[in-house]
Amino acid sequence: MVEGVKGLWLCPNFLSPKNQSSLLSAVNREGWFSDDAHNQAMRFGDFPEWATELTRLVREAVCVSEISSRADQEACPLPLDLLWREPLFDQLIANVYKPGEGICAHVDLMRFEDGIAIVSLESPCIMHFMRPTTDMEVGTTATLEEDRELTKRVPVLLTPGSLVLMSGEARYLWKHEINRKPGNQVWEGKEIQQGRRTSVTLRKLCPSPPN
Repeated sequence: MVEGVKGLWLCPNFLSPKNQSSLLSAVNREGWFSDDAHNQAMRFGDFPEWATELTRLVREAVCVSEISSRADQEACPLPLDLLWREPLFDQLIANVYKPGEGICAHVDLMRFEDGIAIVSLESPCIMHFMRPTTDMEVGTTATLEEDRELTKRVPVLLTPGSLVLMSGEARYLWKHEINRKPGNQVWEGKEIQQGRRTSVTLRKLCPSPPN
């Protein structure tokens, strides 16, 4: 678990270099980003084969960690009711970021259930997690004034092949962002060389209300 953010789990070596290459090739074969004007693609419902395999690997990684942390339930990457739901995920977003591009501080929309996975490929980057002063600022982006009110900021280095899981407080009460300013990011006093970064986010839609 990431210290200071309950419900946030980082697996730095989730994918081997070979699996990273295979996943990136599979994403590129979809043709979503053949045009430079497009940097995001979404899929709902039936996943392509590579995304189904990625979901299996996420569950497998959680199971391995869960076995090693049974003495400490808070150290488990995902609550068991989330881990064994079917399907584990049914919505994906693939994003491509150029150097200097990122995401505004936000909490994912409430249309998605608890338990969100982010897999990073290519260039490393730093994702910041921030706890707002109130717990009601969900599903929104942050203004500069709101940013000043944030009480806690926790940086997390996302290396190529890493997996981040957000559940509970990390999913609902903490905003996350990637710096969108030009120039290299700094981690532990050292600059990170910024290049193209690809990410795959896996989520599960909330059930539709009955008519």
